[in-house]
Amino acid sequence: MKSSFLALVAATSAVVVLGGAARAIEAAPAARLAEATMIVEVNATDGDAGLQVFLDGEPWKSMRVSGPDGRTILDVTTTERLGGYGLTELFSESSEPPFDVFPLAKFKQLFPAGKYSFAGRTIDGARLTGAARLSHAIPAGPRIVAPAGGSKVGRVGVVGGWRPAAQPARVDIVAYRAIVTTEAPRLRVFSADLPASARHVEIPRAFLATRGEYKLEVQAIERSGNQTLTEVSFRVR
Repeated sequence: MKSSFLALVAATSAVVVLGGAARAIEAAPAARLAEATMIVEVNATDGDAGLQVFLDGEPWKSMRVSGPDGRTILDVTTTERLGGYGLTELFSESSEPPFDVFPLAKFKQLFPAGKYSFAGRTIDGARLTGAARLSHAIPAGPRIVAPAGGSKVGRVGVVGGWRPAAQPARVDIVAYRAIVTTEAPRLRVFSADLPASARHVEIPRAFLATRGEYKLEVQAIERSGNQTLTEVSFRVR
């Protein structure tokens, strides 16, 4: 009887201790995500838009993203082997239906501008929070002038060139990004981040060493992070 009583006391004490630890974790200040962003990417060539979400922080097991109206738009929970191991980064992009099916105006209604809240739990059970502001300041895409779409070029002295578009009111272009890709004979990527004053980028001869089809994509990047891209395809002979 005595041993049973002692066991009951020990178990009760353990529950009290665990409960106190849980309350201490709950009462502790929430940790902040190292980074949380939400941007809109528009493809001016294809005529579509996508929402991109990115976050980075200490290992977490759950994360919920809520819109300005408080409604949840994303809810992620790790399970099984990832349950106690956790994630740190997360990047995801929405589907991109064409504007003739889902116009940009409807996209903006679905994802209103404003503050989006991030709330989760670390693998230790502590609260983890963050916030990102989504803007509807969407830039107009640049006009690519070289190489011409469908043209054939050599391997030496190939320059990607573009002209900036007239921008909507309150849109501030802060940078350009040029990306060249090819799948011949395997997927390869050349990328360059450039200042807002840039109007061209030289494509390295070594990158163009293989004959075949290439694609040049130029992104106009707004101060909010929103970006609009234009693209052309060309061939290396």
